[in-house]
Amino acid sequence: MANSNLAQAKAAKNDEFYTQYADIEKEIQAYLDYNDGVFKGKTLLLPCDDPEWSNFTKFFAQNFERFGLKKLISTSYAPDSKLFKTPYQPTLFETEHPQFDPAKTQVRGKIFTLTHDTSGDGRIDVNDLQWTYLQGDGDFRSKEIIELRDEADIIITNPPFSLFREFLAWLQEGGKQFSLIGNMNAITYKEVFPLIKENKLWLGNGFHAGNAYFSTPHGREYADGVFDESTGLVKFRNVCWYTNIDHGRRHKPLPLMTMEENIRFSKHKEIKGQGYQRYDNYDAIEVPFTDAIPADYPGVMGVPISFLDKYSPEQFEILGATESEGRGFSGDLWRNESRVMQPLVGGERVYKRIFIKKRAEQNENHIKN
Repeated sequence: MANSNLAQAKAAKNDEFYTQYADIEKEIQAYLDYNDGVFKGKTLLLPCDDPEWSNFTKFFAQNFERFGLKKLISTSYAPDSKLFKTPYQPTLFETEHPQFDPAKTQVRGKIFTLTHDTSGDGRIDVNDLQWTYLQGDGDFRSKEIIELRDEADIIITNPPFSLFREFLAWLQEGGKQFSLIGNMNAITYKEVFPLIKENKLWLGNGFHAGNAYFSTPHGREYADGVFDESTGLVKFRNVCWYTNIDHGRRHKPLPLMTMEENIRFSKHKEIKGQGYQRYDNYDAIEVPFTDAIPADYPGVMGVPISFLDKYSPEQFEILGATESEGRGFSGDLWRNESRVMQPLVGGERVYKRIFIKKRAEQNENHIKN
């Protein structure tokens, strides 16, 4: 149900999902644990944001000095430019400011910047944010925001799900470090998977227990179990962080059993006592669960896309993926007679798969051990 609601949100361009402070903190701390100087002396841009409501702006403003940031920039999108229209009321923060302009508030985006102590309290934090109206509506594709992208060293945001592909291309064009939230199914997009395969993009540290909770002004449009009336939050399980900022979790190898051990002891009935099936149309074995990957198998394996949450580039090599947008990802893994672009086992389709192979040195280490 959560997946279908997310798809409906994309279709309706209802992309106003506000990330929880704790989720931002958890993700960013993983980067700092790996490299405590990752933000030091850097200019950070938070586009596609809403600084008056956003936890991204609050989090980085409050941690400006601890992270050693040089400059924080946060921009918002004008209410009148949003495809999904809702009643708009400017905040007291804006209306009580001397530069408030009722002619601009709905048609222009805003830019918030933070560089130094303006309040005189001896520290740099959220109280020192300065803001003004943008010249345009704040669209990330505008010349105005592109110039901010080019000024920044790192870009972090939760972009509109409906514009994920375009936003990622925008980031790649700028050649910046980044971290952004997106639908896990984007892994097999033609704009995304080649970057993952080439180790230019990977999944971030992730949401707690794989559950992402967002606040949204449209929460009541979602079904029970997705929207929680008591918290005002919607819950999605198919959302993850995409980044090119390194973190320690991606270098931690998966502890795995051998093929023989899996067949004897696996908790999965599909494997225990059964063994591993081969695809009808791929030259690989089907591994339906990440924890059932055999440690000693030297050939190609098809694993769930959720495997990428546990992927270590030192342990595995990514060879390809099933794709719904062409055959470019899987190379010569396809059997020549196959005309189906999803893997088959016994004539039945299985869900999207990533094709992996153990690194040669990992195979050698396993044999030695």
